[in-house]
Order: sequence, then structure tokens, then C-alpha cells
Amino acid sequence: MEKLLTALAQGLVEDPSAVQVTVDAPAPDGTVTYHLHVAEPDMGRVIGKQGRIARAIRVVMRAAATRQDTKVSVEID
Repeated sequence: MEKLLTALAQGLVEDPSAVQVTVDAPAPDGTVTYHLHVAEPDMGRVIGKQGRIARAIRVVMRAAATRQDTKVSVEID
């Protein structure tokens, strides 16, 4: 899952080397939170107009998690 999020983000930004993904321990309800860190100039590219790209990233991650019977949450920091 971490590799998927990294690949998605690196395809969107101008500085792929600045993309970092950190993972929190699972919450009591089993949800794993992924934190996406990108360079400051690339924040707009990852979030998109009205948050559409960020929403799409979250949808793809949730779909991949469903296939593995897990719950995920993505936060863009």
C-alpha cells in the first residue's frame, strides 16, 4: 500500500525525490493512516482544484485496501 501511494504521488509532482510516505500504527478500529509529504511547491499538484486529485488518491487507496480486507486513511501533510 505504501508503494502504491508513493507511485501515485511521484507521478504527479515535479520533484519525485521529495515524496515521503509515513505509516501510523493501526487504530483500534483497524484503520491504517498514511501520511503523504511532498515539497511545498508540489502541494497544489497533489491536492488539485477543489481537492479532486486528493479525493481520487484516497479513492484508489481505499479500493486497494478493500482488496486486502483492510481500512486505510490518507492524509496529505
